Amino acid sequence: QLDPVTMLTICAAREALERAGISIKLVNRRANTYRIEHISANTIGVYMGTGIGGAHSFLENHYHPILARHKACLQELANEKSLDERARSVINRIVERMFHLGRVNPFVVSMLMPNAVSACLGLKFSITGPNTTFALACASGTAAIGHAYRAVKKGIVKVALTGGAEYLNDHYGYIFRGFDIARTLASGYDIPDKANCPFDVKHSGFLFSEGGAGLLVLEELSHALGRGAPILAEITGFAETFEAHSIMRLSRDGREIERMIRMVLVESGLAEQDVQYINAHGTGTKNNDETEASILFRCFGDKPLVNSTKSLLGHTIGASGALEAIVTALSIDSQTTHISRNLREPILDLNFVTRSANFEINAALTQSFAFGGHNAAIAMKRFR
Repeated sequence: QLDPVTMLTICAAREALERAGISIKLVNRRANTYRIEHISANTIGVYMGTGIGGAHSFLENHYHPILARHKACLQELANEKSLDERARSVINRIVERMFHLGRVNPFVVSMLMPNAVSACLGLKFSITGPNTTFALACASGTAAIGHAYRAVKKGIVKVALTGGAEYLNDHYGYIFRGFDIARTLASGYDIPDKANCPFDVKHSGFLFSEGGAGLLVLEELSHALGRGAPILAEITGFAETFEAHSIMRLSRDGREIERMIRMVLVESGLAEQDVQYINAHGTGTKNNDETEASILFRCFGDKPLVNSTKSLLGHTIGASGALEAIVTALSIDSQTTHISRNLREPILDLNFVTRSANFEINAALTQSFAFGGHNAAIAMKRFR
């Protein structure tokens, strides 16, 4: 009854709640639903991002009516007595490779709808506060967290369960092929992992990741302190802009991205020199990397640490911004961060992280850009 993207979301939510010290209680064994204890259900909001949602379920169920008919015809042909064994063997091999479900799933509509990633959390954990889905391609997770932050800040909710999820694997690779035709994927290396090199002069595209999910628990400060919550970092600002330039390419002048950065700094009360770490969008595509690097240099110079989490995980599309926000929060909490893998010859002289070490990180920025023209950024500070 659930698409893999929804199952990933539920698993990540459970981990986030446990990490936040929030206990849950089973309320319906047959439905396998829970209730969050000691927090009123209507003061909790769900804010989730996904680029496409249940694409896996859509494609699997789409294959059934198309392939089932052809498969039946081929099987009938294979039974023809006039066929020689070689022809029969070839047809049988084709039939074996035609994978599809035995029938159209009766739950397919609820499985493929993008808002299932948010609705499933409300249903699973009996949450009755605002429940919203953001579908902004690669900026989905970042935007969802930013809007959750605003809801907490305005007092709309006391607690927000927020993040991003994506699952784009399918048996025939249609989505992968779509990105490939658009010439956005990494290429040109015998060892595929080596081709994933954001901000390197040899970058050729992004490494496709079939999926992932990451969630955060955001909380009003006095509420968090009151229950003794473990606090990783404090979100201090959020900004988003739209480029109105191209459905698939960043504007080379970077004007709207730079405006977004200035906006998030103002809301956070930070000067450019206060930012010590930037978790960059860092896809590895030529246009994105070169545009982003030049904007970061223009705004911050070569002082703050810069890395790309996509150099480790590949590009998880709608989940990427949420995973990168988590990495940013953990980097602030642990006062260290990961390297940018495969970065040997940077395209610009920024302070890229190329070694594992302890760093002073009191303020950080994470940002995402997306097909369509959506830009989103979140600022965080160390909680003392």
